[in-house]
Amino acid sequence: MKKDIHPTYHPAATAKCACGNTFKVGSTKPELNVEICSACHPFYTGKEKLIDTAGRVERFKKMVEKGKGMKKGKKSK
Repeated sequence: MKKDIHPTYHPAATAKCACGNTFKVGSTKPELNVEICSACHPFYTGKEKLIDTAGRVERFKKMVEKGKGMKKGKKSK
């Protein structure tokens, strides 16, 4: 392994979740910000939780409604 080309490894880096949970992990960055962790992930909690950061659900619903009003595709000859 070559010397002085690898990033510094931080064995006790702090990871902060959007839910407020913090925990220690090994990383090349001293601090990490994550959107979801085991404390708030639906697989681990057993609760369904909708995370909509950019209004994507509303845009999708609007697109579906718009698609219902449109005519079906043209018939081929």
